[in-house]
Amino acid sequence: MTRTTLKSQAEIALMDEANRIIRGILADLRTFVRPGITTLDVDRFAEERIRAAGGVPAFKGYPHPSGGRDFPGTVCASLNDEVVHGVPSSSTVLKEGDILSVDLGIRRDGYFGDAAETFAVGRIEPEAARLLDVTREALMRAVAVVCPGNRVSDIGHAVQMHVETHGFSVVREFVGHGIGSNLHEEPQIPNFGEPGRGMRLSPGMVLAIEPMVNAGRPEVLLSAADGWTARTRDGSLSAHFELSVAVTEDGPKVLGDPVPAAA
Repeated sequence: MTRTTLKSQAEIALMDEANRIIRGILADLRTFVRPGITTLDVDRFAEERIRAAGGVPAFKGYPHPSGGRDFPGTVCASLNDEVVHGVPSSSTVLKEGDILSVDLGIRRDGYFGDAAETFAVGRIEPEAARLLDVTREALMRAVAVVCPGNRVSDIGHAVQMHVETHGFSVVREFVGHGIGSNLHEEPQIPNFGEPGRGMRLSPGMVLAIEPMVNAGRPEVLLSAADGWTARTRDGSLSAHFELSVAVTEDGPKVLGDPVPAAA
C-alpha cells in the first residue's frame, strides 16, 4: 500500500462523485440481480455503466499480489461461501436463495471510488437475511466512529463487537484500507481488535471500510483454480459490505450518498 495522504476538499469532492457512480450501480443491481443470470452478466452490467459515466473499472487488470494472473473482471462477484475476490464467470448461474457479494471500484478524474454490497437472489433463508442485516449494521457502526481523534482500531472494534454479539465471525485475512489517487493506501483497517490503537484519524483521511462476516468460523481458503477467490473454510455463508468514508471536522462523511432532493 502507498502512504497515507490527506485529501483537500476538492479531492474529496472528486472522490464523492466517483463513489456516487459506484453506489448508483450497486443500487441498480438490487433489481438486476435475480435467479437465472450469471455473474458475468453482473460484470458486464457494471462495466457498461462505469464506462458510460466516464470512468475506468478499478479492478480489471489489477495485479495479483503473488504474481499470478491479473484480475479479469470489473467486479468481484462472490457467491454464498465465497468471501471476496470471486471471479465473474458465464458458468456461474444465480439461483433462488443464493447471496451474492459484489465489490465494485472505479477510477475517474484521477481518483478512486470503492464500495460493496451483498444481494439476496430471490427469497433467501432467514439466517442468510440475518447475516446480511448484521454485516450492514456493523458497517454503519464502524462508520459512526470515523471522527477526528479516534484511532484506526476503533473502527475494527466496532465491527467485531456487533458481529460477535450476534453469533457470527469476522474474517481476519482481509482488511479495509485508505483510498485516494491510489486504490489501496495506508492505513490498513482490520475488522477486529482492541480499541484505542493504531493511527489517529485526522480530517482529510479517506477510508474504505469493509466488514467481511462469516456465518460460521472466520477462517478462509484461497481457490487454487483461479488464485483469487477466497472461501470460508467451513463452507458457511459470507457477507461483505463496504463504503468509502472521509474524515471531516464534523465527523464521518459517507462518499457517494445521494444528493438531497431540492425542497
